[in-house]
Amino acid sequence: MRLYRFLTEDDTSAFCHKVTKALNAGWELYGGPTYAYDAAHNVMRCGQAVVKDAPGDYHPDLKLGEL
Repeated sequence: MRLYRFLTEDDTSAFCHKVTKALNAGWELYGGPTYAYDAAHNVMRCGQAVVKDAPGDYHPDLKLGEL
């Protein structure tokens, strides 16, 4: 099955660490990163889509971050 996740985080090194962790777990970048202002929290936020092929069948109860 093909898995998809969208990672988000405030514009700090935590975002880079989150993406790096996903890449080291076998996820691949999907498209370019996004960058937007979060007015509710007065911060810039980053986002990056990642994809991964995994065995098995999809079901909504999957914990994508654990695969």
